[in-house]
Amino acid sequence: MPRALRRLVHLVLFCPLSKGLQSRLPAIKVKYLLLAWLGILVASWVIYMQYASYSELCRGHVCHMVICDHYRRGIISGSSCKALCDQRTLTLQHCRSTSSTHQVYGGLWKERAVVIKCGIEDPEKIDGAPDSVLRREMSLFDKPTRGTSMDEFKEMLHSFLKANLGEQPSLSTLVDRVITLADVNQDGKVSLAEAKSIWALLQINEFLLMVALQEKEHTPKLLGFCGDLYVTEHVGHSSLYRLEVPHYLEALVPEALSSSLNHWLAPAWPRRARITIGLLEFVEEVFHGSYGSFLICDASPRHVGYNAKYDCKMANLRSVASEAVVRGHLRGRRCETNADCTFGRDCTATCDRLVKQCNTEVVQPNLAKVCVLLQDFLLFGAPSDLRGDLEKQLRTCVTLSGLASQMEVHHSLVLNNLKTLLWKKISNTQYS
Repeated sequence: MPRALRRLVHLVLFCPLSKGLQSRLPAIKVKYLLLAWLGILVASWVIYMQYASYSELCRGHVCHMVICDHYRRGIISGSSCKALCDQRTLTLQHCRSTSSTHQVYGGLWKERAVVIKCGIEDPEKIDGAPDSVLRREMSLFDKPTRGTSMDEFKEMLHSFLKANLGEQPSLSTLVDRVITLADVNQDGKVSLAEAKSIWALLQINEFLLMVALQEKEHTPKLLGFCGDLYVTEHVGHSSLYRLEVPHYLEALVPEALSSSLNHWLAPAWPRRARITIGLLEFVEEVFHGSYGSFLICDASPRHVGYNAKYDCKMANLRSVASEAVVRGHLRGRRCETNADCTFGRDCTATCDRLVKQCNTEVVQPNLAKVCVLLQDFLLFGAPSDLRGDLEKQLRTCVTLSGLASQMEVHHSLVLNNLKTLLWKKISNTQYS
């Protein structure tokens, strides 16, 4: 806290009111003044914390400097580079970052609202000099090397995708999709700068999933990229709930209060039912897709968004991982309890206590995690003639467990029953 602010706090708290002031304001109780002072102190603390949090989390200028330096030196390429660095028609505006190493901004691209994302080095590992940031970021674009042939690059891509998505018969199709995406100038060739850019982007889990799931309705559309910075469509509501309490205020704001406020601010129930149907469709899309199965390893309301039409859009795919990656993380991992066999926040497998190693299959399926989220989002304000059945369906859903290979039919049955129940209620209405 700055010295001047500390002195002000000391004077306010410890200096008694003068008798002259007390005689002029006889009607004012001291306790009310104390409450007012306390309010000023709390407000000052919140403003200070907000400023400190913003300066730590929001470093888009570093992203812009690094990316444009690499672009001008010919190290990277991308469909958004000219707009970002030369024409300045792609601009970063509203900071949405929740991590200093993963920058997220709302912005404009030719007057169209977009979301801009990029990763930068941990600030604690940087000595503060701009050139040190550039040197550290160079390691992102060290592959492929000069002299790599097109066939070798395709083999690199195939091996990488196989390691991250598992052995899938359609991987060659995905490799072709990546090559087409990398060919920014559409000349039928991939330059070294184009190859370096797409390779760096594929190391970002969210980008890889967006490419693999780009034809899915509930995945945000990829609009462009430059180096390892990428641009996606704007999702009007980036969370299921409108009120998000900053972490430094969580101790001051009771959970019951924030929950009540979110219930009051939430869309009408039929619109929440429409969002829910879209979320359930996303669970179907990633259960067994063209490029394998994907697991939701953090079913947080902050990762599920929706647009102005109340169509569900996954605002954040960073918590979604391929089954192959989760299995690889768990395989051979030593453990004492099931908690030691966790990927992300809640992709948990069982611990074999005899050999003290994790099993590789996650016990709780995506649908059960999503239904835990929906119990709060969907039940309040539900129509009275539907509430009983809805509670029953959600209760069945949240108790789903067991190996995915042994419960596929049951999983599909529960999901379809829940979708049908909701759709019957809102079909043939303005909300459908």
